[in-house]
Amino acid sequence: MTLNETIISFTSSTLRSPWNDLLKEELQRPYMISLTNFLNSEREKGKIIYPKKNEIFAAFEHTHLDQVRVVIIGQDPYHGEGQAHGLSFSVAKNVALPPSLKNIFKQIQNDYPKVKFKNGCLIPWAKQGVFLLNSVLTVEGGKPGSHANKGWEIFTDRLIQELNAQNRPIVFLLWGNYAKLKGGHIDPKKHFILTSPHPSPLSAYQGFLGNEHFKLANEFLEQNGMRPIDWSIH
Repeated sequence: MTLNETIISFTSSTLRSPWNDLLKEELQRPYMISLTNFLNSEREKGKIIYPKKNEIFAAFEHTHLDQVRVVIIGQDPYHGEGQAHGLSFSVAKNVALPPSLKNIFKQIQNDYPKVKFKNGCLIPWAKQGVFLLNSVLTVEGGKPGSHANKGWEIFTDRLIQELNAQNRPIVFLLWGNYAKLKGGHIDPKKHFILTSPHPSPLSAYQGFLGNEHFKLANEFLEQNGMRPIDWSIH
Protein backbone atom coordinates (compact mmCIF):
# COMPACT_ATOMS: atom_id res chain seq x y z
CA MET A 1 0.00 0.00 0.00
CA THR A 2 1.40 3.42 -0.95
CA LEU A 3 1.36 6.37 1.45
CA ASN A 4 -1.41 7.91 -0.64
CA GLU A 5 -3.49 4.76 -0.19
CA THR A 6 -2.62 4.75 3.52
CA ILE A 7 -3.96 8.29 3.94
CA ILE A 8 -7.10 7.48 1.98
CA SER A 9 -7.62 4.36 4.08
CA PHE A 10 -7.07 6.33 7.26
CA THR A 11 -9.49 9.12 6.38
CA SER A 12 -12.09 6.66 5.12
CA SER A 13 -11.96 4.66 8.35
CA THR A 14 -12.26 7.68 10.61
CA LEU A 15 -15.07 9.64 9.01
CA ARG A 16 -16.31 10.72 12.42
CA SER A 17 -12.93 12.11 13.35
CA PRO A 18 -12.71 15.93 13.37
CA TRP A 19 -9.31 15.53 11.70
CA ASN A 20 -10.87 13.91 8.65
CA ASP A 21 -11.90 16.91 6.54
CA LEU A 22 -8.54 18.60 7.09
CA LEU A 23 -6.55 15.50 6.15
CA LYS A 24 -8.60 14.86 3.02
CA GLU A 25 -8.16 18.48 1.94
CA GLU A 26 -4.40 18.48 2.47
CA LEU A 27 -4.02 15.17 0.63
CA GLN A 28 -5.09 16.86 -2.60
CA ARG A 29 -2.53 19.66 -2.42
CA PRO A 30 0.49 19.59 -4.76
CA TYR A 31 3.05 19.44 -1.95
CA MET A 32 1.42 16.29 -0.56
CA ILE A 33 1.35 14.65 -3.95
CA SER A 34 5.07 15.43 -4.28
CA LEU A 35 5.70 14.06 -0.79
CA THR A 36 3.86 10.81 -1.43
CA ASN A 37 5.75 10.35 -4.69
CA PHE A 38 9.05 10.85 -2.85
CA LEU A 39 8.19 8.32 -0.13
CA ASN A 40 6.93 5.75 -2.59
CA SER A 41 10.12 6.16 -4.65
CA GLU A 42 12.32 5.76 -1.57
CA ARG A 43 10.55 2.53 -0.62
CA GLU A 44 10.86 1.21 -4.17
CA LYS A 45 14.63 1.78 -3.90
CA GLY A 46 14.63 -0.52 -0.88
CA LYS A 47 15.18 2.17 1.72
CA ILE A 48 13.82 1.56 5.20
CA ILE A 49 11.34 4.22 6.28
CA TYR A 50 10.13 4.75 9.85
CA PRO A 51 7.53 4.50 11.22
CA LYS A 52 5.57 1.74 9.47
CA LYS A 53 3.05 3.06 6.96
CA ASN A 54 0.10 2.12 9.14
CA GLU A 55 1.59 4.07 12.08
CA ILE A 56 2.50 7.34 10.34
CA PHE A 57 -0.77 8.93 11.48
CA ALA A 58 -1.02 7.20 14.86
CA ALA A 59 -1.14 10.54 16.70
CA PHE A 60 -4.41 11.36 14.94
CA GLU A 61 -5.93 8.00 15.76
CA HIS A 62 -5.23 8.27 19.47
CA THR A 63 -6.11 11.96 19.95
CA HIS A 64 -8.99 13.53 18.05
CA LEU A 65 -8.90 17.24 17.30
CA ASP A 66 -11.70 18.14 19.72
CA GLN A 67 -9.92 16.28 22.54
CA VAL A 68 -6.54 18.03 22.32
CA ARG A 69 -5.54 19.80 25.54
CA VAL A 70 -1.75 19.63 25.34
CA VAL A 71 0.53 19.53 22.28
CA ILE A 72 4.10 18.23 22.45
CA ILE A 73 6.02 18.90 19.25
CA GLY A 74 8.99 16.77 18.28
CA GLN A 75 11.32 17.12 15.29
CA ASP A 76 11.24 13.86 13.33
CA PRO A 77 10.68 10.20 14.27
CA TYR A 78 13.29 8.03 15.93
CA HIS A 79 15.48 6.54 13.22
CA GLY A 80 16.44 3.29 14.98
CA GLU A 81 14.84 -0.07 14.25
CA GLY A 82 11.58 -0.63 16.11
CA GLN A 83 11.56 2.75 17.84
CA ALA A 84 9.19 5.08 15.98
CA HIS A 85 5.48 4.30 16.08
CA GLY A 86 3.86 7.58 15.11
CA LEU A 87 3.84 9.53 18.39
CA SER A 88 6.53 12.09 19.15
CA PHE A 89 9.07 10.93 21.76
CA SER A 90 7.16 7.66 22.28
CA VAL A 91 8.36 4.09 21.73
CA ALA A 92 6.55 0.75 21.88
CA LYS A 93 6.29 -0.99 25.25
CA ASN A 94 9.08 -3.50 24.60
CA VAL A 95 11.61 -0.92 23.33
CA ALA A 96 14.40 0.58 25.46
CA LEU A 97 13.94 4.22 26.43
CA PRO A 98 15.78 6.67 24.14
CA PRO A 99 17.86 9.32 25.96
CA SER A 100 15.41 12.18 25.28
CA LEU A 101 12.51 10.20 26.72
CA LYS A 102 14.58 9.32 29.79
CA ASN A 103 15.08 13.04 30.40
CA ILE A 104 11.38 13.75 29.86
CA PHE A 105 10.54 11.16 32.50
CA LYS A 106 13.22 12.61 34.79
CA GLN A 107 11.65 16.06 34.57
CA ILE A 108 8.16 14.69 35.22
CA GLN A 109 9.49 13.05 38.38
CA ASN A 110 11.03 16.38 39.35
CA ASP A 111 7.51 17.83 39.15
CA TYR A 112 5.69 14.77 40.50
CA PRO A 113 8.06 12.53 42.52
CA LYS A 114 5.50 9.74 42.97
CA VAL A 115 4.82 9.27 39.24
CA LYS A 116 6.04 5.94 37.83
CA PHE A 117 6.79 4.76 34.29
CA LYS A 118 6.55 1.09 33.34
CA ASN A 119 7.60 1.64 29.71
CA GLY A 120 8.10 4.33 27.06
CA CYS A 121 4.77 4.02 25.24
CA LEU A 122 3.01 7.38 25.57
CA ILE A 123 -0.39 6.27 24.29
CA PRO A 124 -1.89 6.79 27.79
CA TRP A 125 -1.03 10.49 27.42
CA ALA A 126 -2.52 10.59 23.93
CA LYS A 127 -5.77 9.10 25.23
CA GLN A 128 -6.02 12.00 27.69
CA GLY A 129 -5.69 14.66 25.00
CA VAL A 130 -1.91 15.05 24.66
CA PHE A 131 -1.26 15.38 20.93
CA LEU A 132 2.20 13.96 20.27
CA LEU A 133 3.12 15.55 16.94
CA ASN A 134 6.42 15.38 15.09
CA SER A 135 7.15 18.25 12.67
CA VAL A 136 8.24 15.63 10.12
CA LEU A 137 6.31 12.35 10.17
CA THR A 138 8.79 9.99 8.49
CA VAL A 139 12.54 9.34 8.41
CA GLU A 140 14.95 7.01 6.67
CA GLY A 141 16.41 4.39 8.97
CA GLY A 142 19.68 5.53 10.52
CA LYS A 143 19.51 9.00 8.97
CA PRO A 144 17.98 11.62 11.28
CA GLY A 145 16.56 14.61 9.45
CA SER A 146 16.58 12.78 6.12
CA HIS A 147 12.96 13.66 5.31
CA ALA A 148 13.17 17.32 6.27
CA ASN A 149 12.02 19.86 3.68
CA LYS A 150 10.06 17.26 1.68
CA GLY A 151 6.62 18.62 2.56
CA TRP A 152 5.83 17.34 6.04
CA GLU A 153 6.60 20.74 7.59
CA ILE A 154 3.87 22.34 5.46
CA PHE A 155 1.45 19.65 6.60
CA THR A 156 2.25 20.04 10.30
CA ASP A 157 2.17 23.85 10.08
CA ARG A 158 -1.36 23.47 8.76
CA LEU A 159 -2.24 21.21 11.67
CA ILE A 160 -0.90 23.69 14.19
CA GLN A 161 -2.90 26.47 12.55
CA GLU A 162 -5.99 24.31 12.97
CA LEU A 163 -5.16 23.72 16.64
CA ASN A 164 -4.58 27.43 17.12
CA ALA A 165 -8.07 28.10 15.73
CA GLN A 166 -9.76 25.96 18.39
CA ASN A 167 -12.06 27.84 20.74
CA ARG A 168 -10.56 26.38 23.91
CA PRO A 169 -7.09 27.21 25.28
CA ILE A 170 -4.42 24.59 24.60
CA VAL A 171 -0.99 24.07 26.19
CA PHE A 172 1.89 23.93 23.67
CA LEU A 173 5.20 22.46 24.86
CA LEU A 174 7.96 23.58 22.49
CA TRP A 175 11.37 22.08 23.26
CA GLY A 176 14.37 23.12 21.19
CA ASN A 177 14.73 25.65 18.40
CA TYR A 178 13.05 23.48 15.79
CA ALA A 179 9.86 23.21 17.84
CA LYS A 180 9.98 26.88 18.80
CA LEU A 181 9.72 27.82 15.10
CA LYS A 182 6.26 26.24 15.12
CA GLY A 183 5.27 28.76 17.78
CA GLY A 184 4.90 31.40 15.08
CA HIS A 185 1.55 29.81 14.18
CA ILE A 186 0.24 30.00 17.75
CA ASP A 187 -1.56 32.93 19.39
CA PRO A 188 0.07 33.43 22.83
CA LYS A 189 -2.89 35.48 24.02
CA LYS A 190 -5.21 32.55 23.44
CA HIS A 191 -3.03 29.56 24.27
CA PHE A 192 -0.36 28.71 26.86
CA ILE A 193 3.07 28.32 25.23
CA LEU A 194 5.98 26.87 27.18
CA THR A 195 9.46 26.78 25.64
CA SER A 196 12.78 25.35 26.76
CA PRO A 197 15.84 23.57 25.38
CA HIS A 198 15.31 20.10 23.93
CA PRO A 199 15.36 17.05 26.26
CA SER A 200 18.26 15.56 24.30
CA PRO A 201 21.35 14.81 26.43
CA LEU A 202 23.11 17.54 24.42
CA SER A 203 20.83 20.24 25.84
CA ALA A 204 18.73 18.82 28.68
CA TYR A 205 21.02 20.31 31.34
CA GLN A 206 20.87 23.72 29.66
CA GLY A 207 17.31 24.37 30.76
CA PHE A 208 15.04 21.43 29.99
CA LEU A 209 15.60 19.74 33.32
CA GLY A 210 14.04 22.03 35.87
CA ASN A 211 11.60 23.71 33.45
CA GLU A 212 8.54 22.46 35.41
CA HIS A 213 6.57 22.23 32.16
CA PHE A 214 4.46 19.26 33.20
CA LYS A 215 3.40 20.87 36.45
CA LEU A 216 2.77 24.24 34.78
CA ALA A 217 0.71 22.57 32.05
CA ASN A 218 -1.52 20.88 34.61
CA GLU A 219 -1.92 24.07 36.61
CA PHE A 220 -3.06 25.88 33.47
CA LEU A 221 -5.53 23.14 32.58
CA GLU A 222 -7.07 23.21 36.06
CA GLN A 223 -7.28 27.00 36.03
CA ASN A 224 -9.28 26.72 32.80
CA GLY A 225 -11.67 24.08 34.09
CA MET A 226 -9.99 21.07 32.49
CA ARG A 227 -8.73 17.85 34.01
CA PRO A 228 -4.97 17.69 34.62
CA ILE A 229 -2.91 15.08 32.78
CA ASP A 230 -1.88 11.93 34.61
CA TRP A 231 1.72 11.74 33.43
CA SER A 232 2.33 8.22 34.74
CA ILE A 233 2.68 5.28 32.36
CA HIS A 234 1.13 2.11 33.76
